[in-house]
Parts: sequence; C-alpha cells; structure tokens
Amino acid sequence: MFSASVQPSVVSLFSSTGSDPLALFSSHCDTSLPSDSFVCILNDSTSEPAPPAPRTLIEVKDADDDDNSPDYALGQSVLHIQSPTLRTTYIRCPPAGPSSTTQSRRAPEHLGLKHPWMHLQVRNLHREWAFEVGLVDQSGREGIVRCATFQKEPRLKLGRSPMLLLPLSFPPPSTRPLTSWCTMAIHLPSLLPHFSSAALTRKHEDEVSSPAGPSQYQYHTTQVPSGTYSHVSYVKVYATCRLRRVWFSEGGPQQRLPWEFQLYAAE
Repeated sequence: MFSASVQPSVVSLFSSTGSDPLALFSSHCDTSLPSDSFVCILNDSTSEPAPPAPRTLIEVKDADDDDNSPDYALGQSVLHIQSPTLRTTYIRCPPAGPSSTTQSRRAPEHLGLKHPWMHLQVRNLHREWAFEVGLVDQSGREGIVRCATFQKEPRLKLGRSPMLLLPLSFPPPSTRPLTSWCTMAIHLPSLLPHFSSAALTRKHEDEVSSPAGPSQYQYHTTQVPSGTYSHVSYVKVYATCRLRRVWFSEGGPQQRLPWEFQLYAAE
C-alpha cells in the first residue's frame, strides 16, 4: 500500500477529524447485534449526533465514581467503536479483501509502512478493548501482535500466523488527573524477538496440549519473524473505545509533532 511511496518521518494513518476518516480502512460489525455493535463518528463531549436506530450508545462514565478529579472530553469529532463481541467489531487498514492463497495476491494488501514507532490516541471507555498490528521481518516472515485489556500475561501462539498476545492497561485514575484520553506509543522492532521466546511458547503448549496425547498443533514448522524489522502489514483496532488518531513515526514519543496531533478539551 505504501511500500513504493516516499515515507516522511511522520505518517498519519487515521484522523477522526479528517474529511473522510475511514478512507483507508474497512469497518466490520456484528450483524447479529444491530443495536449494540457499530462504528460511528460523533463529538466526544456531547456524544452527538446520536447513531441511527436501533443503535444505542453505551453510557460513558468514569470507572471510579468516587474520584473527584475532572475527566475532560475532547471538543472534536472522534471514532466510536462499540460491541460486546470484540472479534467481530473493528476497523482495519488496509481493508480486508478477498482471501487468496497466492503470495502475489497477498503482497499488495500489506500496509508497507517502515516506521519503528506506532502511536494511538484512544479514550478508555472502561470496557474490554484490543488492537492488532502485523509485523514483517527482512525475510518476509509475518507475525501478529495483539494487545488487549483482557489479556492477563504474555503468550505466544504458534500456528499458521504466529501471534504474540500482550497485556494492555490504561493509566489508573490516580495518574489521570485531567482526562481518560491517552496517547500510546509502541516500539515495533523491540517486539520481534519475543516471537522466538521459548518460555512463551512452552506456556501456550502446556495450556493447549491434551492429556490423551501430544498437541495437535504443528509448532515446530512455524516460520516466525526474527532478526531485522522491515515493515507493518496491517493495523486493526477493535471495540470498545473512542479513537482520535493513529500514526507512525521515526522518532517516537520525543519527536516533535504538528499542533493538530495534540488533544484539545471541550470548553
């Protein structure tokens, strides 16, 4: 998608205040839950415009009602993603296309961004939430990193698509004096060595193996990414959250950003 393009030091993949925020994304909802599973654009401070019926917004409130610290909302449009079923409600870039078994068909679907840092501006809605990013090494081997609030400890699932499962937590209210919005920064190259972690692999094998015999999973033939980081293949953001921006950078959290990347509270 971007592999053949000149890539500046900062690339904004998603901005909720753009003219067409989901131009590079596909959105997916749980069709069996028409009132609870949806993706929409609304103002963070007013939660308007309300989504069309039968969709019903969840109540947005603090996790600790006894906490008297302010929780400022943004005076901007944001992307609201909600569902009780995370796996079926998400946005993805590049958009998910028809399945294909040929490498030539799959290659154009890669995002192709080579930046080492990924950033997300997200609001904690005190529901389960997750996001995924596909990482590719210099040899073309791909692994998936999934960060989730419901994940208790790191695990590595080896199979057709190796997946590194990492715990994710928002700052507690005691360290959030102003807002439940936060900016997350992930250094992608530092995650590749974990795909070769014997400890994480053994932990998962112990959980899935059957007492009646050896595990049915063929882990020893899995091609896991290792060595030098090459690029990102895709990004997927699941329910339930509010999303302001997703971008990639060369310099990480210390890199100077344009003013529009900042978070501004409603008056």
